[in-house]
Amino acid sequence: MSELITAELVDLDLSAETKDAAARSLAERMAASGRVTDLEGFLADVAAREAQMPTGLDGGIGIPHCRSTHVTEPTLAFGRSASGIDFGAPDGPADLIFLIAAPAGGDADHLSILSTLARHLMDGEFTGALRSATEPSRAASLIRGDAPEAAEAGAADATGAEEAGAGEAAEEPTTAAAEATPPAAEPPTPAAAPTPPEAAAQPAAPFRIVAITSCPTGIAHTYMAAESLEKAGTAAGVEVFVETQGSAGFKRLDPQLVADADGVIFAHDVEVRDKERFAGKPIVDVGVKAGINRPAELIAEVRQKAARGEVSAPARPTAPMDKGAGATDSYATRLRKWLMTGVSYMVPFVAAGGLLIALAFAIGGYTINKAPSVADHFVWTEATSWAALLFQIGGVAFGFLVPVLAGFIAYGMADRPGLVPGFVGGAIALTINAGFLGGLIAGLIAGAVVMAIQRVTIPPVLRGIMPVVVIPLISSVIVGFLMFLVVGKPIAALQKGLTDWLSGLSGANAIILGAILGLMMCFDLGGPLNKVAYAFAVGGLANPNEGSLKVMAAVMAAGMVPPLAMALATTVRGRLFTKAERENGKAAWVLGASFITEGAIPFAAADPLRVIPSAMAGGAVTGALSMAFGCTLRAPHGGIFVVPLIGQPLLYLLAIAIGTCVSTALVILLKGLRGASAGSPADTPASDASGVTVAA
Repeated sequence: MSELITAELVDLDLSAETKDAAARSLAERMAASGRVTDLEGFLADVAAREAQMPTGLDGGIGIPHCRSTHVTEPTLAFGRSASGIDFGAPDGPADLIFLIAAPAGGDADHLSILSTLARHLMDGEFTGALRSATEPSRAASLIRGDAPEAAEAGAADATGAEEAGAGEAAEEPTTAAAEATPPAAEPPTPAAAPTPPEAAAQPAAPFRIVAITSCPTGIAHTYMAAESLEKAGTAAGVEVFVETQGSAGFKRLDPQLVADADGVIFAHDVEVRDKERFAGKPIVDVGVKAGINRPAELIAEVRQKAARGEVSAPARPTAPMDKGAGATDSYATRLRKWLMTGVSYMVPFVAAGGLLIALAFAIGGYTINKAPSVADHFVWTEATSWAALLFQIGGVAFGFLVPVLAGFIAYGMADRPGLVPGFVGGAIALTINAGFLGGLIAGLIAGAVVMAIQRVTIPPVLRGIMPVVVIPLISSVIVGFLMFLVVGKPIAALQKGLTDWLSGLSGANAIILGAILGLMMCFDLGGPLNKVAYAFAVGGLANPNEGSLKVMAAVMAAGMVPPLAMALATTVRGRLFTKAERENGKAAWVLGASFITEGAIPFAAADPLRVIPSAMAGGAVTGALSMAFGCTLRAPHGGIFVVPLIGQPLLYLLAIAIGTCVSTALVILLKGLRGASAGSPADTPASDASGVTVAA
C-alpha cells in the first residue's frame, strides 16, 4: 500500500490566489505521481463537490475533496499559503489547504486514514505544527502521523492510527466522547437551578447524546464533525456517542444506547440512514458544518429541548412478531429483507401500471389491448384513443416490474454495485419468459456475484474503476451467462407451470388458496408473511390471467379486514377498549378502507393473543369468499377506491363485510371474556397505561 502523502505532494509555498488555482496546483502534483489519471476530469469532480458546499473551515483550513473515477488510490496533497485563500469559511481565508482524493470505490484502509486526519484537523497543536514546518518531508511526516510531534498534536497514542484503521475501515465504530462524570454535578443548563448539596454528594448520571454525522463524500466533514462534537461533549460533561456514516461504511449505534439517549444530534448533508431509530427523542437537525463550527451550541440546544419535553414524532408501531431484526440477523431473515427490498421498489410500478391498465379497460372495454399504437393513431375526441393511451402507458410501466425487482434485490444485497447486473438479469428473465420467479432468482444471483467480486483483493491501480467499469462488466457477463444458458430455462418452465395452475384454479382449490392467503395477510399485519402473500399476488399481475386476478382480489380484500374490524369493534363495544384505542379506531376506518393493513397494529401490539386470531379468522373468510364469488382485480392497491375496477364488485364488498363482522364478533367475544375475569380495560390503570403507550 502506497503512502497517503509524500514530500512530493507537499507545497509549503503555495502561490495560488483562488481555490480553483490551489486545487489545480495540488492536483498537478497528484497527476505527476501517477495517482490521478485525468487531471481535468478530477478537477471537475473537485469543483462539483465544492459547489455542493464550501469546504473552508474555521481556523484557516481548506479541505477541497472528492471521490472520483480518475483517482487510482486515496491520496492527500498539502499546500501552505502565505496570503490565504478563500474557501468560504466564516472566519476568513485558509492558509492550510488539504486536497483529498479518493477513488470512487476507495478501499476502507486508506479511507479510514483520511478520516483520522480529518479528526486531527480539529486539534490546534497539530495545525500549529504544520504552520511551523520548514521542510516538505517534515510536513508529510506530521500528516502521516509517523513523527513524535504528530502523535502529540493528534493527542493519540502509538496505536491510534491502527485502531482507527481497524475500526473505521470495516465499519466506523461508535465512539464515546466522555465516560467519566464531572467532579461534582454536571454543569447546569442556563435555566437550571443551583445544584442542591444532596446532588453534589451523589451526582446524577450525565446527559447522554447520540449523534449522526455525514457529508456528500463521507471523507472529511463527516469525521471532523464527529471529533468536534466529542470534544464539546467532554468540555460540557456530556456523553456523546457518534455514528459516522462515511465512506468507510458505518456501524449502527447499539440499539440500547439509542434507547437510553437523552437527545439526538443530526449533523448531516445527506440523508441519515435508518433515521427511524431515533423517533420520539429530542432532535437537533443541522448541516454537517454546524457540527464542526458550533458543537457546544448544538449540545446546549438539544439539552434545552429535552428540558422542555420537545420530542420528534414517535416511530410507527410494529407488530409484535416483526420486531428485533438487527445486525445479527439469520440468513433467512436477511434473505427475506433482500426479497422485500426488491418488492418494495417494484410495487409503485405495479400500482401505476395496474391502475392505468384497469382504467383503460373500464373506459375502452377488454378489446383495448388490441388497439394500435397511439404514436401512430390518436384521435383527441375519441374515448377509445384515451383508453388506448392509458393501456399503453400502463404496459410500459409493467415492463419494468421484473427488472426493477431483480435490480433492487441485488441492491439490497450488494448496494449500488448490484444494480447493473440485477437489472440486466431481470431484463433477461423477461426475454426468456421466466417472469416474476426469474426476476427473483436473477436478483439473488446478481447480488451474490457482486458480493463475491468485492471480496477479491484488487491492485490499487484498479480500485478507482472497480465500481463503474470492472464490477458492472464482470457481474453482467456472469449473470447473463447463468440466466441465458444455465438456470433460465428451468425457471421459465416453473413460471409457466405456476401461471397455468393459477389459470386453472376453480372450486375447492381456489377457496382453499383464498383462505390461506387471507390468513397470511392478517397474521402479522404488514410483516413478513403479509408481504409474502402480497408479493405472490403482485407477481401474478406481471402475467395476468383469470386466476392471478382472483388472487389479487382475495389478497386485497383480506388485507382490509383487520383495521375495519377493529374500527367496528371500538364503535359497538367501546368499553372493551382504552381511550387511546378508541381514538385509533376512528382512523382505522379510513386505513382499512384504503387497504392499509397496518392500521390494526396498535390493537395487535396491545393485545396480540385476542386481536391477531380474530383478524386471521375474518381474513380467511373474506379471502375464501372472494375466490368463491370469482371476484377479480387488476389494480394492486387502492381499497374501496378501486371498486369500479373490480370484477363482481357487490359480491366483493359483501365478502369484506362478512369477514369484518366475523373478526369483530371474535375480538369482542375474547375481550369480553377477559373483561369478565379481570375488569374492563377502560377501567383498569394497567390497561390505560398500555393503551397510552401504544398510542405514543
